[in-house]
Amino acid sequence: MRTPAITTPTRPNSANGGSTGSGPGSGVGGGPRSGSGPRSGRTPRRPAAAAAAATACAAVVALVAGCGTDTTAGVVPEGWGTLKTSAVTVAHPPAFTPQSAGERSTYNAAAATLTKDGKDVGMITVQLDFTNADSVDEAAIGAEAGIALGSTLGKQRKVEVAGPEGRTEARRIDFEFTEKGSRIKGVIVAGLDSAKKSYAVRVDAAKGRLGDGDLTKIIDSITLT
Repeated sequence: MRTPAITTPTRPNSANGGSTGSGPGSGVGGGPRSGSGPRSGRTPRRPAAAAAAATACAAVVALVAGCGTDTTAGVVPEGWGTLKTSAVTVAHPPAFTPQSAGERSTYNAAAATLTKDGKDVGMITVQLDFTNADSVDEAAIGAEAGIALGSTLGKQRKVEVAGPEGRTEARRIDFEFTEKGSRIKGVIVAGLDSAKKSYAVRVDAAKGRLGDGDLTKIIDSITLT
């Protein structure tokens, strides 16, 4: 599997360069890369309509949208592992194997893969400070810019993640794409961390390899440190 990288420009003092994977996450199996290089070298635009485009997460779809509840936000399910970075922590199912610093892309602060019959069929990644952003909406726009052309892109949705001072707003982006004949389902949760810098947690999995329940638990476990 090609490890992922968001393709939008980083802050001046952070790592810069082209994509090594499918946007802020990866096409499973190393197929077409999303944005196979920086997209025009510009910081993502800041359209005023971005906030209006992100719809509120209703209680009746809390689990589907990954909004979580007061009892699930930031919770690591029993038996699961965690991907820990300087700003964000996220849980992963036991079947996922964390990548070492030498194995993962230099653009990823943490990553874990799911393998079936010697083939990577799922991936969770965390990227930090990947684009200049002054708001959650701008961070989401930057993350969305890294999704492969030709993907089926869903509407951004408001979600909340756990933080040191309580629940913090973020954005969820759902999308799908085809890679090497397999249909891949992807989800990105993006926002600003406690230092007001951008972060993105991305989950990619071949259809049927990651249940909706586990996906919800992954999203609910996201915690800003």
